[in-house]
Amino acid sequence: MSVSPRRFPDDFLFGAATAAFQIEGAAHVDGRRDSIWDAFCRVPGAVIAGDDGETACDHYHRYPQDVALMKRLGLQTYRFSVSWSRVRPDGGALNPAGIDFYSRLVDELLGADILPWLTLYHWDLPQALQERGGWTVRDTAERFTEYALDVHDALGDRVNVWTTLNEPWCSSFLSYTAGIHAPGHYSRREGLLAAHHLLLGHGQTVMQLRARDADLSLGITLNLTGAQPADPSDPRDLDAARRIDGQFNRWFLDPVFLGAYPADVVDDIRAVDPEAVDALEAAVQPGDLAVISTPIDALGVNYYHNEFVGGRVPEQAPPADQAPTEREGASPFPAADDVHWFERGLPRTGMGWEVQPEGLTDLLVRVATQYADAAGTRLFVTENGAAYDDELVVDDGERRVHDVDRVAFLEGHVAAIHAAIERGVDVGGYFYWSLLDNFEWAWGYEKRFGIVRVDYDTQERTPKDSALAYARIIADRAV
Repeated sequence: MSVSPRRFPDDFLFGAATAAFQIEGAAHVDGRRDSIWDAFCRVPGAVIAGDDGETACDHYHRYPQDVALMKRLGLQTYRFSVSWSRVRPDGGALNPAGIDFYSRLVDELLGADILPWLTLYHWDLPQALQERGGWTVRDTAERFTEYALDVHDALGDRVNVWTTLNEPWCSSFLSYTAGIHAPGHYSRREGLLAAHHLLLGHGQTVMQLRARDADLSLGITLNLTGAQPADPSDPRDLDAARRIDGQFNRWFLDPVFLGAYPADVVDDIRAVDPEAVDALEAAVQPGDLAVISTPIDALGVNYYHNEFVGGRVPEQAPPADQAPTEREGASPFPAADDVHWFERGLPRTGMGWEVQPEGLTDLLVRVATQYADAAGTRLFVTENGAAYDDELVVDDGERRVHDVDRVAFLEGHVAAIHAAIERGVDVGGYFYWSLLDNFEWAWGYEKRFGIVRVDYDTQERTPKDSALAYARIIADRAV
């Protein structure tokens, strides 16, 4: 039985996403200096194979080729991040050569009729600012706002869409509490302080940019999940799902949209680490949450998988999904030591993540209903993708990657967004993660998320079957 194509609204945007540290390379070229990720890559055992971002995809030198590839695929918009360490090295004065790279990139995109979708912070804090306390100190939020305004000075005449932060859960809890991402600390207190100062920097920047130009589209991108109880009839499993939802989703959604941290999560953390909550409460100054909840136009939703959890030890544990580095990691959840993950037999990606497209539909409906609709904020799926063990083959003299699983992943999740739109959710676009295979943080170059294969020795780009499938979706505006 054939299924009629599901067509998308005329104003729906199809794009792809990348991040500066993961693709640019040129790590110490034209005045760029160390970020926390440059420093973290030098920590023994922190990144698989000791990989780093020195060259990555060499996008810094090859951006015209990459933009031409985007155009061939039909991308309408491209989400990229700006390297703070390139624009204001060491967190100091503006570096003209650094900001000029992004000016050239924006011009190249506009010349290809591709909408620039700019993210100001994708985890690459200048190392010099980390040495002064990083996101655990309030001054970093002030420095971030200064940096953001410098970028707007240079690009605001051509860039209309501005995202402050990408996934502050990662740059706070995964980075300052779990020790898995840079700077690699193990502290509940630092994770809470980092989360607050990241959100404060977001709110301040939105206020400042709004004051400069009321026509800008301003927002933030959060990685969100559906926390599902292994047994909905078991109170322990229900509480486990509440905890993960609170510490993954609501810790960031609530202050941005409701102007408060979730009280139940504060109580959970206080029960295990009262000093961490005391430090957070001392850091939250009068007016902070009003600043953080400054209205936004767009919320980026990054969705990869759901969490299937319980409050008891499972008979069968799912595979580990963190990079098997030599350096030990801790839990990124500040109050979930008694939460366990369960196996439910769903397909998994090369990262060990469950594939559950319908979870994206449910997540978009939930975020719209509980947060975005009342605020007049439009939703965009700003990251969604999968790593698989791709194999490069030569067919009739042509290099190809027949990534069947990624094609199915892509089509299933695009269809899930269409299902959310049919249920009344105002979703404005989809960005596949990622355009290119790239440096995957603690995994180094071990995992490939791209719809375009990158040969890291030659820098040759090879569109995979998933790229061709995405190009067809974009051309047809349907799945």
